[in-house]
Amino acid sequence: MTAAALVLGAVLALVVVGFVARPFLREPAPASDDLIQLGEAERAQLELVEERERALGALRELEFDHRTGKITDVDYRAQVGPLRRRAAEALKALEPGAEPERERIARI
Repeated sequence: MTAAALVLGAVLALVVVGFVARPFLREPAPASDDLIQLGEAERAQLELVEERERALGALRELEFDHRTGKITDVDYRAQVGPLRRRAAEALKALEPGAEPERERIARI
């Protein structure tokens, strides 16, 4: 094999690698240049969904800790009520037709 064939093979390999890697090296094109701004209603809805998820996650964690013995029965009973109320209030506010008020969101 001659030196010219080796150089040609190396150049061809670089071209192929460059061609294959090109889509991965480009910045993806955005679907649109518009910035989506949430309205007041969408923002309130998102806050309620986040509060629901936090309350349900805290309930799951509390249940797990109680089952594994990290939390006593007395502490469990003291903590489970307020967490259930938070989750229920968030779920009720998310129901269709419910009008979320700022006071309710701030209280949760």
